[in-house]
Amino acid sequence: MAKLVECIPNFSLSKEKNEAGYNALIEVAKSVPGCILFDAQTDGNHNRSVFTLLGSPEAVEEVAFRLAKKAMELIDMNRHVGEHSRMGATDVIPFVPTMDVTVEECVEMSKRLGKRMWEELKIPSFLYEDSATVPERRNLATCRKGQFEGMPEKLLQPEWAPDFGERKIHPTAGITAIGARPPLVAFNVNLATSDVQIAKKIAKVIRASSGGFKACKAMGFMLEDRGIAQVSMNMVNYEVTSLPVVYEMIRALAERYGTHIVGSELVGLAPAKALLDCAEFYLKLENFDYKNQVMEYHLIDMLGE
Repeated sequence: MAKLVECIPNFSLSKEKNEAGYNALIEVAKSVPGCILFDAQTDGNHNRSVFTLLGSPEAVEEVAFRLAKKAMELIDMNRHVGEHSRMGATDVIPFVPTMDVTVEECVEMSKRLGKRMWEELKIPSFLYEDSATVPERRNLATCRKGQFEGMPEKLLQPEWAPDFGERKIHPTAGITAIGARPPLVAFNVNLATSDVQIAKKIAKVIRASSGGFKACKAMGFMLEDRGIAQVSMNMVNYEVTSLPVVYEMIRALAERYGTHIVGSELVGLAPAKALLDCAEFYLKLENFDYKNQVMEYHLIDMLGE
């Protein structure tokens, strides 16, 4: 069976604000045989693009480096403005074991990439999640705290030396977080209000760091082009807290604040099981066994034999 790794690099650039740069990144993402650009999503409000790569470990690692290099050439973080927290032109590069690949192999990929990015591009990096060298760096939000503008001062703190590189950011490309992690679901819920404070209040209630749902990271944003507020989430373990559970809490809180949900969206890819959990919840399926009752799972098993 072929080895497959998923990689989801995030760039501080959107098609809406830099179409030529975005298209250049797309071309780089397609430049190495053995690596497929599975999905690319871009958002002018967040001023951010999220790519999903899938392929052999060697090909994916090479594409990730080439993308970081191109992003360094395209993006000046001193001029970057967007809703999403960020600390680098290539803000984060996660490797996710997908088929016949271990977490440990993805950790080694992250270390090789971090070393190469410093030696060849002079971009420093933190290792996060399963690649973290100390417990405090497992959480991406902790690594990113201070963002690009506050990072030079942060790197001078004794406990915040980069895992690769000197105690200074790249002058235009900043610093990157690189790591191995399990699959997560980037899930956003849009509200029928222009009051971003409502979204921020809801996000504070539901996120784990404020005492909310385990494995849920959440922030409130304003979607300027639509004039509505958004609760933007990373569900870092959808089996600990499922999408319908957090959706229903947002719905209830929105009603408390005199508004309602107008829609939701996925950013990038989501595991089928995360969406099947929604079907089980809302259809009230009894004794549901997705491995035996969903046709595609049978086909996957047949192809794998």
